[in-house]
Amino acid sequence: MYDEKRFKNLQKPDKLYLANISLFDIFCQNSDIGTIRETFFISQIRPFYNVYYVNKGDFKIDNYVFEIGGKNKSFNQIKDIKNSFVVADDIEVEFKNKIPLWLFGFLY
Repeated sequence: MYDEKRFKNLQKPDKLYLANISLFDIFCQNSDIGTIRETFFISQIRPFYNVYYVNKGDFKIDNYVFEIGGKNKSFNQIKDIKNSFVVADDIEVEFKNKIPLWLFGFLY
């Protein structure tokens, strides 16, 4: 007989990052654009750096904190953090600490 209680500690993850953003079209009916942006960012950075979750911002890489979002993403979540950047989709050029998401595609 199986011990049914042993699976109580399993929890549903907050987000699932696939290896490639193209897989969202296959596995998800309604993909969240925020998760797709974050997945793209991680897929480009991960081969070269260790990526960590943080309480403020989305990811920490070395001594830098990154918040991922769209073109209207503000610095509110990371305003008090030194070496922090917003990585924004739908912008063409960087401005101060706001970096276009598409530039990370050149890393891979």
